[in-house]
Amino acid sequence: MKLVRFGVPGEERPGIVDPRGHIRDLSGHIADVARNTLSEATLRRLAELDIEALPVVPHGTRLGACVGQVGKMICVGLNYSDHAAESNMAVPTEPVLFMKATSAIVGPYDDVQIPPHAEKVDWEVELGVVIGREARYVTRERALEYVAGYCVVNDISERAYQLERGGQWDKGKGCDTFGPLGPWLVTRDEIPDPQALRLWLEVDGKRYQDGNTRTMIFDVATLVSYISQFMSLQPGDVISTGTPPGVGMGQKPAPIYLRAGQTMRLGIEGLGQQQQRVVAAIVPEGR
Repeated sequence: MKLVRFGVPGEERPGIVDPRGHIRDLSGHIADVARNTLSEATLRRLAELDIEALPVVPHGTRLGACVGQVGKMICVGLNYSDHAAESNMAVPTEPVLFMKATSAIVGPYDDVQIPPHAEKVDWEVELGVVIGREARYVTRERALEYVAGYCVVNDISERAYQLERGGQWDKGKGCDTFGPLGPWLVTRDEIPDPQALRLWLEVDGKRYQDGNTRTMIFDVATLVSYISQFMSLQPGDVISTGTPPGVGMGQKPAPIYLRAGQTMRLGIEGLGQQQQRVVAAIVPEGR
């Protein structure tokens, strides 16, 4: 199944994509694509619905992030060796983890805002893993049983905030709009091998990233198991699994960063595409 959330920000409703690509309204069956509705029992029930009998959502309706009420968004850094090399950083011997603020999460076609005084805003296409049930101290062999599905993530980063202003990476990762999710949450049964997915990203039509999840240093099962040793993973939590090479910071002979007016387009095989316009953030009056 391909599950979505549609409507104005903060009032999204659950939906499902039918075989012809139309969105159908699921709000008569679940409250949201979030938390306990991601359980295997609920997903099985949804899979048995007569999709054609569900109301059609008007074409052009805004899509929100494909998962709602995200408790935490855990990101994995330097999980492709060639990306570590272009970042001039050592290949990690254990997964590098950091958090992305959930207030950064937006829809797959929402604008990405460049914060005031930002200098080095960068792009990163990543495979997102959505947890379906509580995972605590799980083994690698059983780790994928805890996954509800997968989605596209654009892990937007402000490199000066991330690397030049002291402390951890979080301040360069958690700005508002820096976490587009979707368009779809594709359930696990449709993605038999998460380590065989092509992922790519373009800026203004120029392709910068073109990789495959098979080149991850730590695969999805390893990441779910590893993270569960340090914190419980709850239904609706999102793991962003790292980016392949081709980010702006790694361009030669000089880095290239996003500017207002540009457009990003990105996608992952089987998981759909995103597109975002880059705009300057508006500072509220009186601040």
